[in-house]
Amino acid sequence: MLPEKKINELVEKNKDLILALEEFDRTGQLDRPKQKERVTFTIDMELMRIFRSYCEDHNLKMSNVVERLLKEELGI
Repeated sequence: MLPEKKINELVEKNKDLILALEEFDRTGQLDRPKQKERVTFTIDMELMRIFRSYCEDHNLKMSNVVERLLKEELGI
């Protein structure tokens, strides 16, 4: 059996999944857990123009590029 500390860490890490399972238990329907969150932030207009153009030229989704760069920066 897992130690209580590890169980608590897993519960906290997978809170969205646990809530989805609780909803399934209650309703019999399983909604997809939220995987992404919409965010709003400000960025220099010229940088945004260049970034948008870069993504269009390379057939990339801007959100995927931002997510990859954030993971790189955070070492994830």
